[in-house]
Amino acid sequence: MRNAEFKIIPNGTVTTPKGFLAGAVYAGLKTECADQRDLGILYSEAPCAAAGVFTSNLIKSAPILVCQQHLADRRAQAVIINSGHANACTGESGLADAREMAELAARKLKLATEDVLVASTGVVGVPIPMELVRAHIGKIALKRDGGHELERAIMTTDTKPKEVALGLTIGDKEVTIGGIAKGSGMIHPNMATMLCFLATDAAVDPDFLQTALKRAVDVSFNMITVDGDMSPNDTAIILANGLAGNAPVAGGEAGRAFQAGLTQVCAHLARAMAHDGEGATKFIEVTVEGARTLRDARLHARTIVGSNLVKAAVYGGDPNWGRIVAAAGRSGAYLEEARIDLYLGDSTCLMKAGRPMPFDEAAARAVMGRPEVFFRLNLNLGHARATAWGCDLTEEYVTFNSAYTT
Repeated sequence: MRNAEFKIIPNGTVTTPKGFLAGAVYAGLKTECADQRDLGILYSEAPCAAAGVFTSNLIKSAPILVCQQHLADRRAQAVIINSGHANACTGESGLADAREMAELAARKLKLATEDVLVASTGVVGVPIPMELVRAHIGKIALKRDGGHELERAIMTTDTKPKEVALGLTIGDKEVTIGGIAKGSGMIHPNMATMLCFLATDAAVDPDFLQTALKRAVDVSFNMITVDGDMSPNDTAIILANGLAGNAPVAGGEAGRAFQAGLTQVCAHLARAMAHDGEGATKFIEVTVEGARTLRDARLHARTIVGSNLVKAAVYGGDPNWGRIVAAAGRSGAYLEEARIDLYLGDSTCLMKAGRPMPFDEAAARAVMGRPEVFFRLNLNLGHARATAWGCDLTEEYVTFNSAYTT
């Protein structure tokens, strides 16, 4: 399905699909500022098929452990989320706190505790002040447009909200997929310090939903990097309540349409995260084509966009293209130097068949000075292609992260 067949919904968010409500309050879990939120709930008025993808970090937060237990039956109907405290590296007491958060939300929503998922983001190793959660959860008002409030509640170092919704046709039914995300630092492939919550009113087979989410994550959130660090809280969750009335999606043409729509939503949110990297001034996109395998293409692209030397060169507007080729060479994926073509932007050829090409350095510096910088590397070995996204590395990133808890 071509992207043109999707309808991006203006001001869309996670509650744009039918039957989803959300709300958030300020509970005092993080530093107060104007229009602040830090505790929220996403809720479906109907039971949902549910799926989740979580960090590959061996250190996993208590909320992730609870989610994995509650998703065993591939069903859920709500998510309770907080920012300010990650509830990671908090031991048995942290696990008890995550379970209590699910219980509190279940009581408020009149659901079984097992139908509530939990997510947290913030400082690692600091217990959640549960007295604040208990005192404020009852104040959360669920609304049709509450996805915008919920997005503000999950933001930590983010400077911009990350929301999207699109419509598509499955069979003879119009369905909607919406999502919100947070993530600005501690971002690296195989999930990042990110939370992503997705909702759809499509009816989807639970096993297919898990497969579709994993595929979408692989080409979106697993293809971004800001700083090379990976969080113990990384979470992507999708709820599908079926209120669009379509026949359940389980594969075939309907499955391909749903997969394409879900992938586009995730890619939109992933690019927004790369644009909003901590301290970033520029967005970087690296496309690798002509690789022997998809694995090789992804590995090359992620290594290049994650290279500190490449990121620093982009920050300084320095067309030092040797850093890009060197990063590809150390990626662990196959290449042959004599076959490599490298381009900056739409047309500036920096390397052809492994040989440096003459180029206008002033013009190249001007391209490197733009807010968005694009590189294309053709390995000329096969047909596999992948794109990765990231941002430049600045003094502001170091300054911010040298005083994160102080």
